[in-house]
Amino acid sequence: MSSAPTPQTVREIAEGYAFTGPALDLGAVLLDGTAYPDAQVRIPLGVLNRHGLVAGATGTGKTKTLQLIAEQLSAQGVPVFLADIKGDVSGVAAPGTPSERTSARAAEVGQQWTARGCPAEFYSLGGQGTGIPIRATVTSFGPLLLAKVLDLNETQESSLSLVFHYADGKGLELYDLKDLTAVIAFLASPEGKEELKTIGGLSAATAGVILRALTVLETEGAGAFFGEPEFDTAELLRTTPEDRGVVSVLELPAVQDRPRLFSTFLMWLLADLYQELPEVGDLDKPKLVFFFDEAHLLFKGASKAFLEAITQTVRLIRSKGIGIFFVTQTPRDVPSDVLAQLGNRVQHALRAFTPDDAKALKATVSTFPRSSYDLGTVLTSLGTGEAVVTVLSEKGAPTPVAATRLRAPQSLMGPIEAGALRAAVDASPLTARYRDAIDRESAYEKLAARAPRPEAAPTGPGPEPVGEPDRERAAEPAGGRRESRAAEKEGVGGLLGSLLGNPTVKSFARSAGRQLGQEISRSLFGTSKRRR
Repeated sequence: MSSAPTPQTVREIAEGYAFTGPALDLGAVLLDGTAYPDAQVRIPLGVLNRHGLVAGATGTGKTKTLQLIAEQLSAQGVPVFLADIKGDVSGVAAPGTPSERTSARAAEVGQQWTARGCPAEFYSLGGQGTGIPIRATVTSFGPLLLAKVLDLNETQESSLSLVFHYADGKGLELYDLKDLTAVIAFLASPEGKEELKTIGGLSAATAGVILRALTVLETEGAGAFFGEPEFDTAELLRTTPEDRGVVSVLELPAVQDRPRLFSTFLMWLLADLYQELPEVGDLDKPKLVFFFDEAHLLFKGASKAFLEAITQTVRLIRSKGIGIFFVTQTPRDVPSDVLAQLGNRVQHALRAFTPDDAKALKATVSTFPRSSYDLGTVLTSLGTGEAVVTVLSEKGAPTPVAATRLRAPQSLMGPIEAGALRAAVDASPLTARYRDAIDRESAYEKLAARAPRPEAAPTGPGPEPVGEPDRERAAEPAGGRRESRAAEKEGVGGLLGSLLGNPTVKSFARSAGRQLGQEISRSLFGTSKRRR
């Protein structure tokens, strides 16, 4: 900490962060390697529904920044959602460990550091992990999000919307993947084709593509994510009797194995919140702040329709009192239409080892307001736990760009012990509600009851679509698990053997799917309204 008088530049920056209302403390202004504890960098609590971006190269401190923001939000009565990608965010529930390093950082930035944990709930997708299982029904998930998970093209996505529309109209509940498989198989059969004549058609080739993709998804273990009891996203909005926000930590240890599923499932959480919450406008503090880690996974390979839906959701959900922070390596990972809506920026260090790195650095600098810093130099010289910050003021105007030495989190910077995690989950009142999966009568059972059982019905995936070799290679049979799966669905899945090879004209299928997608009573992502 410097004892010299505060330079004029630092004073001018500090004035831009001198808010009158409640705010989160990020750290102290940094200039020429010196932190000035009298010049604090803060984020007004009331602008956190204007969304934000936390970016930076691997190892620069992004996770600790999330933890720092989350614990302060919790202390001010704001619930938080965190995705635990690397398995080290669970420590937010436990008090931190005092150390010389923590004491030194606190002295440098003017922080009164006290070890303190947050009230927390721990979740896992479909129970694949220690946390409370989060599940969604297929019908709630909707066709647009599911098409993203299955990597379908535009025509296949439209056909999937047709399937959902048919199931909605016929009272065929789509709770899990076997329900959806049954409906697709039926609609591609002679009997199903007759029923579809008035509204469109489902070609054998398209049905085969979608079914193979569903088989691959299930053999990867994703089937556990779809089903009942469906998670009520209102659980994420809880506070304690002491008015502390509950921090919801979603365990995602295998995210790299199923990146599309991870990112799309998080988008379902947001879409469901958007669908269920009332309009509230700008509040004194948000109802929930949602941290979307590994954001590049959400946007990678996304269709135009999917990106439009994301952009619209981000734009509109702020009026529901929800703030979103996207967490990724560079702003280039986020589409420009989404990036334009992220008013709060915390940019950790970037590296410039390659020409691509240099382009990313230049692009990042261009996203900041003008400042007295040489940002190209500053962003490549920041240390761990340092960042360049600009946020929205209480009046909605951008604050001055501030290189910042960030505060140390007061909670544990690392994972809590496995025994403590298990004990916390077992003690949660939500465990009994969501732990055990249930399987009610739905589309699979209803169609199986009405379907004829051919004596020698083939159980293959149907005619191979032309021009999609990559998908077919990815969908090769996965040993006994797929064979047993086919045997289980003999009554319905066997209908695929009699699929007719009469494909619907692509342009008609596309337009029909779009029209039907508008008719379904669903949100921007095609997610259905929850039945309370």
